[in-house]
Amino acid sequence: MIDLRYGMNPHQPARVLDDGPLRVRAGTPSFINLLDALNAWQLVHTASAATGAVVAASFKHVSPAGVATAGPLDDVMRETWRVTEPGPLTGAYVRARDADPKSSFGDVVAVSAPVDAELADLLSQVISDAVIAPGFEPGTLEVLARKKSGTFLVLETDPAYEPPECERRDVYGVVVEQRRDRAPFPPGLPSDALLGLATLRHTQSNSVAVVGDGMTLGVAAGQQNRVDCARLAVGKARTWWLRRHSVVRTLPRVAGMSRQDRLNWQIRLAEGSLTPAQEVEFTELFPDVPPVLPDPRPWASRATLVSDGFLPFRDNIEHAATIGISHVVEPGGSARSPDVVNACAQHGMSVTHTGLRLFHH
Repeated sequence: MIDLRYGMNPHQPARVLDDGPLRVRAGTPSFINLLDALNAWQLVHTASAATGAVVAASFKHVSPAGVATAGPLDDVMRETWRVTEPGPLTGAYVRARDADPKSSFGDVVAVSAPVDAELADLLSQVISDAVIAPGFEPGTLEVLARKKSGTFLVLETDPAYEPPECERRDVYGVVVEQRRDRAPFPPGLPSDALLGLATLRHTQSNSVAVVGDGMTLGVAAGQQNRVDCARLAVGKARTWWLRRHSVVRTLPRVAGMSRQDRLNWQIRLAEGSLTPAQEVEFTELFPDVPPVLPDPRPWASRATLVSDGFLPFRDNIEHAATIGISHVVEPGGSARSPDVVNACAQHGMSVTHTGLRLFHH
């Protein structure tokens, strides 16, 4: 049994009754820390098994802000996170955090392989709250335990652990039980589709992800309708792309401004979300920079849109088309699936119907 810092909120006492494969190596978890960490670990463990690659995730409020396999970094990632040619594990986390750095602020980090010295050093420099991993190389625990004046949470889990076949939940005194979601992903899917499916299996529904080159470029979670999911995921992917715009990349550095504050201004500029008051402040800080960027041309010709439930209307596809999505992966089975397929054909997108719904709550 483990006493927690608090439950969902500071006024709620909480404890762990059975810690299963979990080991607290530093810090004291809260209820939400554990929900994030355990969901994030399942995601990277599943995604790594599906893709055969090292996987990292940046988790906030029981859904991923970003997920990525190990892979190459572009210049924006190198500049933003101050790395050059990192190893696979650090590279995977940089790619995951770069997907939505606004949401990743204060994240729970999950990685599918033991934390090495390079990743521990990076985590000591960024704003994050916790890490969960299947192990820690010598010396890394000492580095991580010093973070946040010793309050940074370090969790270790056993990758060989097999959870019970059924899972239970107690809600308002009602205990429900269901078989754990172990349905295999369809064979023959490309790696990006598999990464998207693994991501959505552990993302609050309704959910949609845009995936490209082994990275989630946009994840929309917990929406009440699927059109908003598609619109939000596409919007986040568009913001990711516009952060590569020369005006955004070269935003002047202001004396005394932190890396995170400059990054926040870059994101606001890229997503076009400056409020009137922020436009005034932006102009004062960056007098030679236009506060509005042009709409990007379609660019995501190698990206995949993945949905955890069937797409009921063609407007989901219309949103995807604005950035040039090339492939759509969804369960299928809607009464309007023929309309969705026709819309994909009109926009030059291929479609895969998996027959597999991946709701998660």
